[in-house]
This record gives sequence, structure tokens and C-alpha cells, in this order.
Amino acid sequence: MVTSSEILDHVHQLRRYARLLCGSPVGADDLVQATLEKAVRNAGRFVDGRNLRVWLFSIMHNTFRSTIRESRSRRDRETSWFAHAASTVAGGQEASVELSRVLGAIAQLPPQQREVLLLVSVEGFGTDEIALAMDIPVGTVRSRLARGREALRRLLEDDDSSVTPFTVVGGRDVH
Repeated sequence: MVTSSEILDHVHQLRRYARLLCGSPVGADDLVQATLEKAVRNAGRFVDGRNLRVWLFSIMHNTFRSTIRESRSRRDRETSWFAHAASTVAGGQEASVELSRVLGAIAQLPPQQREVLLLVSVEGFGTDEIALAMDIPVGTVRSRLARGREALRRLLEDDDSSVTPFTVVGGRDVH
């Protein structure tokens, strides 16, 4: 059986991903809280030998999907977070412009592609782990990832910005 302490070891990773999903620090904190509550309440259901991180992200994914089905302002929250993130980046003006451009393009992706892309590039999940966390076939994960990367490349290439092209990297799905 998994312990509360083992669950709490993953709070930082959960919070980082939640902030990317939710669009606001408050919404992210609520999502992490709901995820942790469900994980602790259902700790007895955790199967020994299963990847705890994948289990926790699965709980978060399902909680988030339920939340966006209930919320009509999802797009406003995402846009707000992306604007906030772009305005708080450390570094030069060019880095800030580039981050703003990339985050804006990511916000335009369909939710399924955006979620998979963020899990690979930000959280470092492999396609097998994402499939477990999202309860979908590995082939679907790979398809969404490929379509998301291609859509992101097109969005960034179509941008008339003079900033250098962005290279989409990340994850362990390269064969």
C-alpha cells in the first residue's frame, strides 16, 4: 500500500503540470489539492508494483477532465496563464518574446494534443506512461503527440515573427 509520504513526494511535479493545464495558480492549487485528496483516500487501491507517478497523473488527468467539462471558461483561464507566464520569464527580451510566442501556439492546440505534448516535453513522461495515466492506447498517445508537434511547428512557422524558429523536443518516445 502506498503511503501519504510517498504521494507527497510528487507534489512539485503535480503542481508544475497543473499550472500548465489550469491557466491560473489558484486553479492549479485546487487541482493538486483535489488530486492529493483522491490519492490519499484511494491509497488502498494502489496496486504494488505500479508506477506511483503515473497513477497520480492519471488521477490528476481525470480530475482535470471532469473540471473542464463543468467549466465554460477554460479557454479564458488558459489564455490568462499563458499571458502571465510569458510576462514573468527571466532573461532578455528575445527570450520573453519567444516564450510568449510558443505558449500562445501551445494554447491553440486541441486539449488532447496539448496535454500529451506537455506531459512529454515538460514532465518527461514516455508514451507508455502517458497511455497508462490517460487510460488510452499507446498508439493514440503517439498519434496525438505527432499531430500536436506538427501543429505546433506549423503554428510557429506561420508566425510572422522575426524570432528564430522554435524546435519542439522532449520525451522518450524517439525510436
